[in-house]
Amino acid sequence: MSLFDQPSSLSSRLAGLIQRLGWSGRAPRVILQRASHLELPFNAMPATRASICWLEGPPLQRLVELPRGALSGPVQEDKAQAHAVLTRVVEVQQQQLESFDLRQIDGLSNCDPEQAHFASFEEYALSEACRQVRIISYKDFVRAISLALPRFLAGERISLRQASWHGERIFWGGEQHSEALACAVAYARRRQLEINLPAELSRYRLSSSGLSELQQRYHVLAMPGAAWSDPAFMSLLLDTGLPYARLSLLRNPGAPEFLLLPKHSAEACALGEGLRLAGAPDVVLYLQGLAAHNAAASPCQDPTAPT
Repeated sequence: MSLFDQPSSLSSRLAGLIQRLGWSGRAPRVILQRASHLELPFNAMPATRASICWLEGPPLQRLVELPRGALSGPVQEDKAQAHAVLTRVVEVQQQQLESFDLRQIDGLSNCDPEQAHFASFEEYALSEACRQVRIISYKDFVRAISLALPRFLAGERISLRQASWHGERIFWGGEQHSEALACAVAYARRRQLEINLPAELSRYRLSSSGLSELQQRYHVLAMPGAAWSDPAFMSLLLDTGLPYARLSLLRNPGAPEFLLLPKHSAEACALGEGLRLAGAPDVVLYLQGLAAHNAAASPCQDPTAPT
């Protein structure tokens, strides 16, 4: 039995899409059919893992203050419209905490690739990188934490981050002597030392209304690097003159680039539907999955509550 003889075949799905979307013109139908047959090396969006490294997860916080020049594409108006929608996907709230227990910190905002492999400060404290940090007594603890927080004894306010896609984990915003900070926090937890400092906490979360608007107005697809040199794909993207914008958000090598196709254009919508049929990951569904996963988890711990 051939592909086109099967009830759930690609040709049946194409016909159903065309009927559902009500395209009367020939161009969208042709674009949909050609796009659905593209053979590109699509890969699933990277899975998140438990890590002490803020940068290990998707850098969605960049969307809050996304530079206008971050998007590329041939038409300024198309990029500006996509930019306006993207900046509403993530919300940030600043919270001033007069007393924060440092034992709740279990992440680093500035970290190297080696640190990303560790799931907790306790695990990291046992690594080779932390071997030089020896904490046996309270005096050793103060010396170690003062390396990372030079004004620790003076009670200076510290900077913290939290993001819904990282769950309940709270990240320290400092840059220097991260191994000393991690070992000191792990020691305080082990010894049940309550160490409080004032803090500024930046809370990032995915906006349900922002995600709904993005889904309503755009196809957002994760395109592999090979797509931008593929003649068949580039012909569909450029020869038709359809509106689009591109965004490089993920930083890791070989990461896909996001293609935003506005659904108000029948041709752009057809390309988006066709790419999805060809296997392109749907970024909006990925983000909605992150939001749903974290909403189903236990509520974020109140940083002001006692440990």
